[in-house]
Amino acid sequence: MLTFQKYELGALGTNAYVVVNAERTNAIVIDPGVADGALMRKLDGLQVEAILLTHAHFDHIGGVDTLRKRYKCPVYIHSLEQDWLTDASKNGSLRWKEVTPPVTTTAADLFLEDGQTLSLVGETFQVMHTPGHSPGSVSFLVGDLLFAGDVLFHRSIGRTDLPSGNQAQLVRSIVDKLYVLPDNVLVLPGHGPETTIGDERNGNPFVRG
Repeated sequence: MLTFQKYELGALGTNAYVVVNAERTNAIVIDPGVADGALMRKLDGLQVEAILLTHAHFDHIGGVDTLRKRYKCPVYIHSLEQDWLTDASKNGSLRWKEVTPPVTTTAADLFLEDGQTLSLVGETFQVMHTPGHSPGSVSFLVGDLLFAGDVLFHRSIGRTDLPSGNQAQLVRSIVDKLYVLPDNVLVLPGHGPETTIGDERNGNPFVRG
């Protein structure tokens, strides 16, 4: 059975996740916004198979290069945001100068597409393209765990007032891709506490199922 640990990182409190296989030998990292010492101590001694990015805003990618070099693992991102990693004007870090210096990373190794499946840490991760917060936002479903990035939060949704945001598109992503999942699916968002699909479908004030 997979286990996961959340790390709340950086000035914006971005959730990074370390997902470990049942044998506690292999791991993946989702959205390492900062190269955090506690996160890396968790990974040391494990075979890190991949870094998965739900999207390429600066607060989700700041630790990518440090982790990639340390653990020699590939980085996955949706192709629509491949150039955001290398361009601080696109990933938002130039916009938030009071929060962060310019953030860039080297290019991703592999690109994600809607409906793709990834075999990682002995499990199958389903890739769902869930745009709206950003054009290349994706969510990862593995069993009854949904790593939702900045698409769906506890009683909230991702902001769409940033460049390339689209509220109508975000609502469609949530209704058509996420709210059709079973009630018990645990939503692990990019910020804030976990929730469930059922709780949000019934109680989210921004998007009702």
